[in-house]
Amino acid sequence: MENSYDTKISIKAWAEEDRPREKLSAQGRRALTDAELIAILIGSGSRTETAVELSKRILHHYDNDLNNLGKASIAELSKFKGIGEAKAISIIAALEVGRRRNDTESKMLESIGGAKDAYQILRRFLMDLNHEEFWILLLNQGGKVIAKELISKGGLTGTVADPKIIFQIALQHSAVSIVMAHNHPSGNLKPSQLDIDLTKKIANAGKLLDIKVLDHLIVTNDGYYSFADEGVI
Repeated sequence: MENSYDTKISIKAWAEEDRPREKLSAQGRRALTDAELIAILIGSGSRTETAVELSKRILHHYDNDLNNLGKASIAELSKFKGIGEAKAISIIAALEVGRRRNDTESKMLESIGGAKDAYQILRRFLMDLNHEEFWILLLNQGGKVIAKELISKGGLTGTVADPKIIFQIALQHSAVSIVMAHNHPSGNLKPSQLDIDLTKKIANAGKLLDIKVLDHLIVTNDGYYSFADEGVI
């Protein structure tokens, strides 16, 4: 026999003030809180907890930070009572759509004038990752981005970037210069000695091929470190 306390209830059965769909329709999307938007994705709660309350509990676990929630896996979200695999997938998919929307908007930035411009393009690829990735931007003579390439993926603590692969790709695109970037999932913006050595090695190799390495960025969700701005290259 089904336990009444575990019975899920639809949004239509909620109290008027707990109906985020109706609130969105009447007041517009901007009027909803993060929890109410997530509640729409979840769709239903239980006899003891509405979807809004469940959403608030989930957000609280992630410090009320959507960027932190965006890193969650299906398995992690499924640990919350009331969240199964299907609901976890809905939440992850919605946050990924938001990330990709930001990525689409960043395409309007066509040229690189400095580290900040490069960061605005590359952060969309490197945020919310639990592993390291190494990317390059390929630029033409006018400083415009002609391609973005993923060079390698690593583990939690590091990734390897092969200079041969980097310059092979640069030559294929007839790039005049490149910007390198990798993320630190830990959030630490301080470069390791390996980061420094690799940066100098690739920059020196670029001089031989007449392909200038403009910068190397370390990217986290909260900011970036620029080797060029810090005078390392």
